[in-house]
Order: sequence, then C-alpha cells, then structure tokens
Amino acid sequence: MIVSEAFRGKRFAVLGLARSGLAAVRTLVASGADVTAWDNKADARLKACESVTLADPMVIDLSGFDGVVVSPGVPLNNHPIVDKAHDANVPVIGDIELFALARPTLPMHKVVGITGTNGKSTTTALMLHILQQAGVPSLMGGNIGLPILSQDPLSEGGVYVLELSSFQIDLTYSLDCDVAVLTNITPDHLDRYDSFLDYAASKERLFHMQHADKVSVIATDDDPCRMIASRVHHRLMRVSVKDIKDQSRWPSLQGAHNAQNVACAIATCQALGLSDDVIDQGLQSYPGLAHRMERVRELHGVLYVNDSKATNPTSTAPALGAYPAIHWILGGQAKTDDLDACLPFIGNVKAAYTFGEDGAMLEDILHPHVVVHQLDTLEEAVARARAAAKAGEVVLLSPACASFDQFRDFEHRGETFRDAVMALG
Repeated sequence: MIVSEAFRGKRFAVLGLARSGLAAVRTLVASGADVTAWDNKADARLKACESVTLADPMVIDLSGFDGVVVSPGVPLNNHPIVDKAHDANVPVIGDIELFALARPTLPMHKVVGITGTNGKSTTTALMLHILQQAGVPSLMGGNIGLPILSQDPLSEGGVYVLELSSFQIDLTYSLDCDVAVLTNITPDHLDRYDSFLDYAASKERLFHMQHADKVSVIATDDDPCRMIASRVHHRLMRVSVKDIKDQSRWPSLQGAHNAQNVACAIATCQALGLSDDVIDQGLQSYPGLAHRMERVRELHGVLYVNDSKATNPTSTAPALGAYPAIHWILGGQAKTDDLDACLPFIGNVKAAYTFGEDGAMLEDILHPHVVVHQLDTLEEAVARARAAAKAGEVVLLSPACASFDQFRDFEHRGETFRDAVMALG
C-alpha cells in the first residue's frame, strides 16, 4: 500500500468502508494518522484496523480534523456530512485527494488522469497496456481496478494512470496531473448535479488543478469538450475521431468510439515521450476489457457480446452501430428518459428485450421502432433472445442504464450475463 509522512500526526474521519474507504483507512493508519471510521453496515466495520476509532462522523465533533474522507458514492448535493464538515471548517475529500497529498513523498513519477462520460475505462486500460508493453513501471487505479492507495508505490520513473469519474474529481483539490485527458461529455449523473453545465464543470476541474507546464489532451468531438479546450491556457493537444484513419491493425479497438479512445491514448503516450512504433505495438496487442464489447461466445452461429459497461444511451449507441443484426438486451435504472442517441442505429436491431426497474419505460420508447419483449430479469432476456436469434446475428447486452436496481455494479451485471450465456446448451 501507499504510506506517506504527509499524514503523520493528522486526524481524519472516514465515512464508508467499502474498497476505497478501507484502503484510505489502512494507508492513513500505516502513515501514523489518527483515524476515526464508520460504516452503517456492521460487517464492514469489522474490517477496520484495531487502532481505528469506530464512530459515526455525523455524530461526533469534527472540529480539529484535517479531512473527512468519503467514497465517490456519497452524493455531495444532498448528504448531511457536507454541511456538518463545512460548519467545522473541515474539507470533504476522497482517496484520490489522499493520493495527491502523498505524491511529494513518493519516488519521482508522473500521473495521467483520464475523465469523460464514456471511454475513460478503455482509454485508461489501453494506456496501462501500452506503458507496460514499453517497459515503463505503471499502475492503474481510481475508478477502475484496485484502489490506488492499496497498491505498492511505483519505482522512480513510474506512471500512475487514473480513471477519474466526476464524483472523484469533486472530492479532489490538489491532483496536478502531468497529463490530463478528456474523452467526451454527454448528459449523465444529472441526479447528482443541478444541471448538465454543472456536470461538465466537474470534469473541467481536472484541468484547473494542473500547473501551467503540464499537458492537457482533449477530444474535441463535442461542444462541451470544445468549450473546455478553449479555456485551457497551458499546453493543449486537441484530438478527434477523425485523426484515426485506419483501425484494421488493432482488432480489439474497432468502432468510432474506440477511434476516439485511441486518439486520446496516442496523444497521451506522445506527451510521455513514447515512440510511434512502441505506441502502435501496444495498440496491436491490446486485448480489450471485460464488459466493454466483450465477445463471450459463439453458439450455433450466434455471437453473444457483453457490453455491460454501457450505462447510458450515448455509450450504448456505438455498440448498436457495430453489428448489422442485433438482439438488443437493455434495462436497469435509466439515467435519461430517452434513447435518442441509440435511435440512429435502430435499423440494426432485430428485436429488443427490456428488463429491470425501467424496462416498461424503455419498451414504450422502442415500441414504435422495433419488436420489444419486456421481461423481469436479465436471465429471462438472455433465454428469450437465444430462442429468437439466428446464425449470423448477435445477442448484445448493452443496457444503456445503471445496474443498481438488480446488481451490485456493472461488473456483476456483466458476469450474470456471461454466466447465463455460458449455461446455454
């Protein structure tokens, strides 16, 4: 784990003891901090270190604390901890801010921070792959993989590659990325922000935290990103889907959405000093990510694809554009009340299978365009699609919705799909 003298003798409260919270507790305790921690779940509290004081930050006096560490899942727009910490003049921060505070005590390194509504996970994993193929010591963390604090620090010359959601950026104040990357911005998480402009402003803060000698990479394929790029006054590298003319050499990076991911990754690697040959070798050997256009199996000529990471219509649209004959499985907790981004590709859809909390609403939207079957569960949707699909067609899970109505997260949803598909005889 990361241990830092930056925390010795300081006082922190940690609210929430899931993965990032528990990693924060362990780092702070090992670094000599005085830690008070709490989780409403008794089994989660049992995982805390013996030297931690178990007490609810909502109940205790926070005066004198150096920070309240919360998970990105805590809604800052309405959770009472925000006002309580503000009244005590204590900052509400996340594990990424702790990492930022620890950086001066770590071996010399660089940080790549990657944000955006869609594509940030693939771009992060792709960056890590290219760096590791090039022999550069590197780790990824943030909104993907293991919490960054739980991983051993890199040796000198290493590169930390962080996927950063808007929620994580909201809890971060001093992360000066050597390269900050923005893939795109489309409406998302509007239950946590007053408006789309506020959501976009959250993404933009990643660039405000950079010093003037650092590099920004922004894909300027949408208006919000172009506006942010116009306000960046340090070294800026603008990229676009149009920069990528031929993707045939990169089998796991097909489609327009991956062209944008590749453009961002190439510019970032160039900013880090990697050669074009090394970058291209990494692109060619990249294996892809689970739950992102993942080919699960082919059965009786039907291909089954797991795109569970597509949690909004904009991220589902490229998947619908990738195949000519699709049995589309979608549903969960809708983030918007439309599927407008998907409708240009509806001609590729043979039938749709909706499930979950907002399955009925999605059926209403799709009914004028395509045959729709409304089902209760993902497993039922897989069975119905299997019965209808013919050789040469694709059964695609690309939900266009959040997963939390029936699953822990999108990974759990994708694993459930994979299990259901593998169980087909």
